[in-house]
Amino acid sequence: MKKHLTKALKIVFPLGIGAILIWYSLSSASPEELKALWKRIINADLFWVGLSLFIGLLSHISRAYRWRYLVTPLGYSSRLTTSFIAVMVGYLSNLGIPRSGEVLRAVTLSNYENIPFQKSLGTIITERVVDLIMLLIIAFLAFLGNTKILSTYFFEQDINPLKIVYTLIGGVFVLSIGFLILKKLQIPMLAKLRQFVLGIYEGMLSVFKMKNKGAFIGHTLFIWIAYVLMLYVVKFSIPEMADISISAILMVFIAGSLAMMTSNGGFGAYPLFVGLALLLFGLDQTIGEAYGWIIWGSQTLMNLVIGGLSFILLPMVSKKK
Repeated sequence: MKKHLTKALKIVFPLGIGAILIWYSLSSASPEELKALWKRIINADLFWVGLSLFIGLLSHISRAYRWRYLVTPLGYSSRLTTSFIAVMVGYLSNLGIPRSGEVLRAVTLSNYENIPFQKSLGTIITERVVDLIMLLIIAFLAFLGNTKILSTYFFEQDINPLKIVYTLIGGVFVLSIGFLILKKLQIPMLAKLRQFVLGIYEGMLSVFKMKNKGAFIGHTLFIWIAYVLMLYVVKFSIPEMADISISAILMVFIAGSLAMMTSNGGFGAYPLFVGLALLLFGLDQTIGEAYGWIIWGSQTLMNLVIGGLSFILLPMVSKKK
């Protein structure tokens, strides 16, 4: 009973946060603003939205291709179709339970490619570390391109960015110490846990053993450039946003990334965070939120459709080895 309740809370709690944010956003807007918001969404130029979806699909394929480079040094191979389906099924799962997609991806490769779960999970963790580095680079570029605006905002809100950096460094340090202690301990009760963690560690080290480092870096750059382009092209679907700079789009990207951590797939949070970010650049919040809803809605719909089809077709397309 307790286990089922915990699972239910993992789904309901983030969705509840998203629902509250939607209510807050809509209730704080006047009837005229709500009408303008809806009008901008339904009148969006679908060509640019479609182009954004196409770029997003290419990034997913590239992610599946990149993942294979991490698996090969472990002595295994993964078919591109299986890797792509696993990626899309993972995105679909994350819409229900945040961060569950990574586990489901590892399970898929374990079941259909005979790759040990812990090693597969290790490669996914490596992916996440690389992606975090890319996110920090984009955050740095966003800050660099908007130094004056952000400095003024941080000063007015009494925010010290260095505290955030110190907290992240401290977290990494604590985790590293914990891993070293676990690696050295020989307690029988911890043997299975130690073996599991070492398997993950071996998967993480695959990035240093692979032969195609150049291709891996190339795919990584493509994926993250595509992520930014997905947002950039959608701005042309709303006339009032056509003159927004790339540096502002980078700020939107960071705000959207934070929103994705708040609720299931950014439900409710993404449009609100995007609208608030664009306020810094003098754009009306209803315009920013319309832009956020278009991006979030179109990408989520694509993940639902392709992720759902992938889940159904997985047993037929990817035969077990």
